[in-house]
Amino acid sequence: MNKAELIDALSDKSNLTKADADRVLDALVETVMVAVAAGGSVTLIGFGSFKPVRRPAREGRNPATGEPIHIPESTVPKFQPGAAFKSRVENAGKE
Repeated sequence: MNKAELIDALSDKSNLTKADADRVLDALVETVMVAVAAGGSVTLIGFGSFKPVRRPAREGRNPATGEPIHIPESTVPKFQPGAAFKSRVENAGKE
């Protein structure tokens, strides 16, 4: 499902216009990104959690040459699905 299809589905399920659904989706995504970038987490019970995770510096290998390379420390976003989401995906083909 791409963004346009998601907007269509949101519009159908919520009785919003497609323009309103687009604005709501954009606001949700922006709000999550700002919160996680600021070091916070966003938890939607049943759906999952978004949070920043620090990756320490480490040594890696250049896949083309095999030479060791230094990979610097970084902070990346992480999503952890909630129990209801995991269960729905797990049982999707069993119905």
